[in-house]
Amino acid sequence: MKNRLTKILDSKRFKLVLLLEGLIVGIASGFIIVGYRVCLSQGALWLNKILTFCKESIFTIALWFVILIILAKIVSKLVTFEPLISGSGIPQLEGELSGKIDANWWRVLICKFAGGFLSNIAGLALGREGPSIQLGAMTGKGIGHILKRNKTEERYLLTCGASAGLAAAFHAPLAGVMFALEEVHKHFSAPLLVSVMTSSIAADYVMSQLLGMDPVFNFNVVSTIPTNYYWMLLILGAVLGLLGAFYNKSLLYIQNLYSHFNLTPFKKLLIPFILAGVLGFTIPELIGNGDTLVDLLTEGKLTVSLILFFLIGKFLFAQISFGSGAPGGIFFPLLVIGCMIGGLMGNLAHIYLGLEAQYINNFVLLAMAGYFTAIVRAPVTGIILIFEMTGSLNHLLSIALVTIVAYIVADLLKAEPIYESLLTNLLKKRNFPIPQGVGEKVLLDFMIVPNCKLENCLLKEVDWPSQCLIVSLQRDGKEFIPRGDTYLKSGDSIIVMCDKAQESLIYDQVSELIS
Repeated sequence: MKNRLTKILDSKRFKLVLLLEGLIVGIASGFIIVGYRVCLSQGALWLNKILTFCKESIFTIALWFVILIILAKIVSKLVTFEPLISGSGIPQLEGELSGKIDANWWRVLICKFAGGFLSNIAGLALGREGPSIQLGAMTGKGIGHILKRNKTEERYLLTCGASAGLAAAFHAPLAGVMFALEEVHKHFSAPLLVSVMTSSIAADYVMSQLLGMDPVFNFNVVSTIPTNYYWMLLILGAVLGLLGAFYNKSLLYIQNLYSHFNLTPFKKLLIPFILAGVLGFTIPELIGNGDTLVDLLTEGKLTVSLILFFLIGKFLFAQISFGSGAPGGIFFPLLVIGCMIGGLMGNLAHIYLGLEAQYINNFVLLAMAGYFTAIVRAPVTGIILIFEMTGSLNHLLSIALVTIVAYIVADLLKAEPIYESLLTNLLKKRNFPIPQGVGEKVLLDFMIVPNCKLENCLLKEVDWPSQCLIVSLQRDGKEFIPRGDTYLKSGDSIIVMCDKAQESLIYDQVSELIS
């Protein structure tokens, strides 16, 4: 073990190995996510045909509800067999990287793929991005097991897989890199950055070759919004921050409401599955991921009252769908809800504030980034993601303004980032395997941020956890073994060695020191 860890600290070797392993993870994840996307696309087409056919008689409508009950039962069996497939998968990944969860990679891969597909074909308002990120991460973990890598390298491969998953899900390689570093891994390091970029680009290349280069959202934004309208963007950002905080609180409330009634997994899932059937025959625009609503909105086919109606309906159905624990993400639905908020605000600004009609779609574009930022609290990822998903690079200033305001407002309202809150709820259940491995060593890397407790301290002055050892420090591109009189500076990367069984505790304690 000591020799292995010594090799890991060899920066040049580590970068090369991670680059090659990141490439393997990216290619493998790319093929898996492409398969998942194709299944979801076909499922959406089949659902439309099924609903059209079933409308012909009462008998076929009743038959579809019977099928929905059966699908809910199958998905509940999958969730019971592998609890870590519930929800989006991103909180589970963050728990894995912090040493609190130890997922069975092949069970998650199989069950998440199947559960996500069945939930999609039933019409639940869930996204593909969360499952894609988890599928990519589990692919990375599986490759780590096959190559017999230790837990330290496995953590990097998990992050590579997460990046590849988002890149392939949304044709957004740069957003995949930023999300993996900003939200999942929480900080940057040179070896990690190189491997994550390689993995993300490889996955996006595979996806592009098989599914094409078209952006996810393809609507017309004529030109950048003039600066004389920027005061309206301040209002838009504030509203998005407020509604983003409300989204987080209401989603947690819905989850707790399901738990309060102590329903079985089947009964929880039965609620959105049956509701999807009702909506499918009455308001089909509300089922599925919501791309139909975006098309109607950006083509100017919705009045203000209809936008408000669909906004409330989509918001409620998405929360009910996700709160039930069905395998699926919140990423895409929240972007669609952001579009609807932007469309509503744009139309109101046009009617009452003198905004030219050609800029309404600008509000739609900006609201996606702002709403995402208010909920997830990852502004850089939000900005880059919208650029890549729409194919538009001309709105940096206006998007930055809206996202910053939305971020500040959500922060002032003390709304926790959604994935951290979901992870906290997940850890309360403890119905999943936790890491074992007494005697096995693992390396954790942390970056010292400005104004934290470690900045401008000597190494020996810090009250480090007793079960860990500081084995390496990186500064200005150079790596060395620190001593007691080593001065810690903002921007330093430290590598901590601890026992695998203590990983979660050490991760939390050192994170507190650098927070």
